[in-house]
Amino acid sequence: MLRLFLLVAAFGAATTDVQVTPAKKKGLDYPPNFAGAQAETYRKVGETELKVWLFAPTPKTEKPLPCVVFFFGGGWTGGTPAQFEPQSRHLASRGMIALVADYRVKSRQNALPADCVSDAKACVRYVRANAARLGIDPNRIAVGGGSAGGHLAAAVATVPGLDAATDDKAVSCLPNALVLFNPGTVMAPFPGLELKGFGAGLDKAKFGCEPTEISPIHHVRKGLPPTIIFHGKADTTVPYVTVAKFTEVMQAAGNRCELVGYEGQTHGFFNKAKYQETLDATDAFFVSLGYLPKR
Repeated sequence: MLRLFLLVAAFGAATTDVQVTPAKKKGLDYPPNFAGAQAETYRKVGETELKVWLFAPTPKTEKPLPCVVFFFGGGWTGGTPAQFEPQSRHLASRGMIALVADYRVKSRQNALPADCVSDAKACVRYVRANAARLGIDPNRIAVGGGSAGGHLAAAVATVPGLDAATDDKAVSCLPNALVLFNPGTVMAPFPGLELKGFGAGLDKAKFGCEPTEISPIHHVRKGLPPTIIFHGKADTTVPYVTVAKFTEVMQAAGNRCELVGYEGQTHGFFNKAKYQETLDATDAFFVSLGYLPKR
């Protein structure tokens, strides 16, 4: 595996090996087909319609429900919204509305990471703007994701700018909670991170913006949403030390940020060996916020 100083290349290669390729073997193809899910187009870019699929509890209730929006991993290069279908169906069965979102990627739309962040922000704004119609509480919108999708979730909460000109910025894209699975949180050199070559190769041409513009840790401030992070301590694609530093900076700013580390686990572990464990911890996190009832 390549180290973080080749993050763009490593993120794409590693997640293709760990998450995207096995997903195809399991039938998690693109475009996805979700039985019983409600599809909505949240954004159209050229000929591309970007959709979000909604999993709702049954029977339906008149009371607005908390929700979570998941973004898939794949190095901003590939991947499928089906990655978070199991988690979404579980959370819907527990009483939340869960959504899985598509966004532009390099292999399908020749998108750069800055485009991915723009799509993610537009998606959260769409959910909040349409909350009443969708049965969602606009003040209880969590955002989650794995790997590059975890980066998008963290970026939606932290990064200013990178909005589309057509976005209604009067509608906030700030989530009310974050659930991050082996996320990229550091996209540029940062004080206190002693990684050899860290930041090398990450430039405006690869990101579509300056590295610091897309780096969540560089935009941490007081008042960010409560956050939980699941990360393998043997991750060589996104080293554990980077999320440890992100957690430290979040906590120093007065934000609730919990880091759950897993010994011996590598990138993409959360949908494999530790799926049930991370799912149970996600459930408990939402219980702690009052988004789900106690089991």
